[in-house]
Amino acid sequence: MPESKYPKGLFFLVFTEFWERFGYYLMIGIFALYMTAEVSEGGFGWSNADAADIYGTFIAIAYLTPFMGGLLADLKLGYRFSITLGGILMGIGYCMLAIPEKWAFYSALAVMVVGNGFFKPNISTLLGNLFNDDRYRHKKDTGYNIFYMGINVGAFVCNFIAAIMRNKIGWHGAFITAGIGMFIGVITFWLGMKHYKHVDIRREPKLEDKPFLMQFVSILFLGLIFSVIGWFIPDNIMGSNSSDAFFMFCIPVIYFFANIYYKASAEEKKPLGTMFTIFIIVILFWAIFKQNGTALTTYAKYYTDREGPVKIEKIAKDFGFLESIKADNLETYQLDNQFRKIMGANGEPLKHFDYPPYYKNLDASKFPPKGESLNLFNTEIFQSVNPFFVVILTPLVIAFFAFMRRRNREPTTATKIAYGLLVSGLSVLVMIAAVYSSDNGAHKSSAWWLIGSYGVVTIGELLLSPMGLSMVSKLSPVRLTALMFGGWSLATSIGNKLSGVLAKNWDNFENKANYFWLNFTLLIFAFLIMTILLKRLNLAFKERS
Repeated sequence: MPESKYPKGLFFLVFTEFWERFGYYLMIGIFALYMTAEVSEGGFGWSNADAADIYGTFIAIAYLTPFMGGLLADLKLGYRFSITLGGILMGIGYCMLAIPEKWAFYSALAVMVVGNGFFKPNISTLLGNLFNDDRYRHKKDTGYNIFYMGINVGAFVCNFIAAIMRNKIGWHGAFITAGIGMFIGVITFWLGMKHYKHVDIRREPKLEDKPFLMQFVSILFLGLIFSVIGWFIPDNIMGSNSSDAFFMFCIPVIYFFANIYYKASAEEKKPLGTMFTIFIIVILFWAIFKQNGTALTTYAKYYTDREGPVKIEKIAKDFGFLESIKADNLETYQLDNQFRKIMGANGEPLKHFDYPPYYKNLDASKFPPKGESLNLFNTEIFQSVNPFFVVILTPLVIAFFAFMRRRNREPTTATKIAYGLLVSGLSVLVMIAAVYSSDNGAHKSSAWWLIGSYGVVTIGELLLSPMGLSMVSKLSPVRLTALMFGGWSLATSIGNKLSGVLAKNWDNFENKANYFWLNFTLLIFAFLIMTILLKRLNLAFKERS
């Protein structure tokens, strides 16, 4: 019988992650929309700035807790138990969001971040362990690419399901669907248990590693004290109490990782230093990339033409992907559309009218007949564009690097990450062009600009994100592998929070092009730093190969 090209457990882990990401991205795709929806529409009616702050804090903490979950799995709980516990908690949290009360909302966020902390680093560790077998070691990068593609199939499908459930049932129907998806993921994981049971081996820590657990408790306690101090700092340093609390919490956690480096053996110091350097640099990537749920969702909702071709629109309506915005007073809309650019002496518009925001920069020729509705693609559908490109482009990226490998010209992991930063910067230029093409939002921007930007950033993501996971698996000391995956998540967490800090200021930029120019500058700065350090980073990878 021919030997499998990949370990059998890979495909069970891929489908487990498919369902986990289905639930997570279904929830996250409508998260900001839910918070900013009017109370009469079933939401909380919060401002874009407040929603961006909560969104950024949630995705930050969701990627911070893996540092803790990874450590506990390494030292005590094991990977399979941690993954199962995390999946169940996340499923419960998604279902709790269906309760339209603030106590349930905040409780659900707490349950979800704890669950994600147990799930996320340990499934990546289990996957890496499967490829530690000499038969598969050379395919580790490709294995992570396949894993990443599975993630994004779930992320692609979920937003269409979210739109259907939201339009036909309501917010609660969409959130419960996310929970069901997560529970299916846990079942899938258990069905494949025999294929990765042998790599779920808790490494007995060395004598000098025994204090780690106590350090963990101390760091957690210190972090909580620091976060309380941050919450009550007058005149917010980072723009809100939650941001100050988060960054203060990170101080002892970062110290914990720095202490690991300081106490490491000479042999371990170089790979650890390489990892930590890349962790710091990619923070800026996540700060820009994770704005898809905040600033780019706002751009999709209000600045982008969400009407599609008639044939596609009919199919979408049949399946339930369209939401309706009613025109109650056509004459008022047309009057304002005709005169909205006539300004008074003080620079303010001469006329103000209360109507749905989508109509404010819509050409009068596209207004529906009086009393009828305008059918638009649900905003969350745009969240499926990025995972769609991941699914389409991943095989091409794998094939390209296989072609380069056969000619001994494949870039190193660090070089791929550097290219990822550069390409991601180019994606921001597409959004700058979108703003200029629409006269800074004076009229709707074509959806193709947003789709194009997602397409370009996906190439950058494929060069960076799965390569980051592969990097951790390659460079981590065996006894600290899950913890180092937690370190990668810590870098992602800080970047996620910075994405919320940036998006919170969206309304403060009168010229939206300047907002995107700031994002572009941050990414190019990260690329330049990575390029300067590339020779030293590549040497560390070579020594570990």
